[in-house]
Amino acid sequence: MSQPDRRAALLIGGTSSEREISLISGAACLSALRALGCEVESFDPKEKGWISALETFAPDVVFNALHGTPGEDGTVQGVLELLRVPYTHSGVLASAVAMDKELSKALFREVGIPTPKGQVLSWQELLSKDPLPRPFILKPIREGSSVGVSIVDQATDLRSLQTHWTFGSRLLIEEYIPGRELTVCVLEDRSLGVTELVSRRAFYDYEAKYTEGVTEHCIDPPLPDGVRQQAMHYALQAHQSLKCRGATRVDMRYDPSAPTPKGLYVLEVNTQPGMTPTSLLPEQARHAGLSFQELVLWMLERAQRDCDG
Repeated sequence: MSQPDRRAALLIGGTSSEREISLISGAACLSALRALGCEVESFDPKEKGWISALETFAPDVVFNALHGTPGEDGTVQGVLELLRVPYTHSGVLASAVAMDKELSKALFREVGIPTPKGQVLSWQELLSKDPLPRPFILKPIREGSSVGVSIVDQATDLRSLQTHWTFGSRLLIEEYIPGRELTVCVLEDRSLGVTELVSRRAFYDYEAKYTEGVTEHCIDPPLPDGVRQQAMHYALQAHQSLKCRGATRVDMRYDPSAPTPKGLYVLEVNTQPGMTPTSLLPEQARHAGLSFQELVLWMLERAQRDCDG
């Protein structure tokens, strides 16, 4: 593996609800970047003056280890475009559309990717009448890591949920898809594999994603004929339809009784998958023969190719 002679700026932390996860991802990426021979300096957008400090450092490339808004929704990407510095992961438009669940679901439907039925409502509309039979899913429109996601069943008090809601006046209501939780990681033009997520919690929520031992990751799980291939096809199609670049993770539900092809539904595309010790992208990459350092190097090289092109 070649040793790059690069000045790499590492973006970590930020101001989103996923700040702590970003810090953990950032620590792992910092070690890898140093092991690759990069001169690395970390920058936290929560700190005043980080943009001018980044300009002074004058990096060859930015490794974006931020999660959530504004580091994953196109905002920071726009800053980096103005600074004319190459950066990892997707660009402004793809990041913004992928983070907006209403827009991304509309695009999935347009290109024939099955996704759960859903609608965007105000709290007033939701409290007046259930829009779907229970159980259904309630989601913030622009959050990641399942932050704010709830299953609304017969016992759910919606007014109690509203009391603790901090994600804006509009919310996504989505049909509940029973079955299995699958995810596929994509590196530019290839799907790496399929992982089934078996959680001890009611669903694959924030705690299930980031608490060690709560969720079992089953790589290449036993699936009926064609399901694995179809999941990998949908993942790549979703990645490409949003015009993503670099690495993404595509989350799905698999219901064998559903009328969709092979019973699969695409939920969302994560344009900056976690790089923590329990994260799925490094795990799938390792299973495909790519070490953590090799994955980080691939991301750096892809970022600089995008800029050069």
